[in-house]
Amino acid sequence: QVQLAESGGGLVQPGGSLRLTCAASGSDGEIQSMGWHRQAPGKQRERVAGITTGGLTNYADSMKGRATISRDNAKNMIYLQMADLKPEDTAVYYCCYVFTGASLRTYWGQGTQVTVSS
Repeated sequence: QVQLAESGGGLVQPGGSLRLTCAASGSDGEIQSMGWHRQAPGKQRERVAGITTGGLTNYADSMKGRATISRDNAKNMIYLQMADLKPEDTAVYYCCYVFTGASLRTYWGQGTQVTVSS
């Protein structure tokens, strides 16, 4: 059983910054990758950033230059530092862990709300 808990969301003004944290408990074997996705009302869920245990990262084009994903393997935590936030960044942000083996197994957190508004 794997449980993920996001924190760090909130209301910020345009141009502000936030750091999201995802704490993972339990394990389902070997981790393939970890990341952050977001979903706004009426929109499809989209990938924001991903990272491997080895530290390889990737970002959505809309976040490049404004977001940094990092991880602490020993603590089973990942982070998303966001800067220069824009109203279009408003969404529920979800943490995701993918475990590998005979098949890929994906776990999601409950999400944390990020609202960017003046």
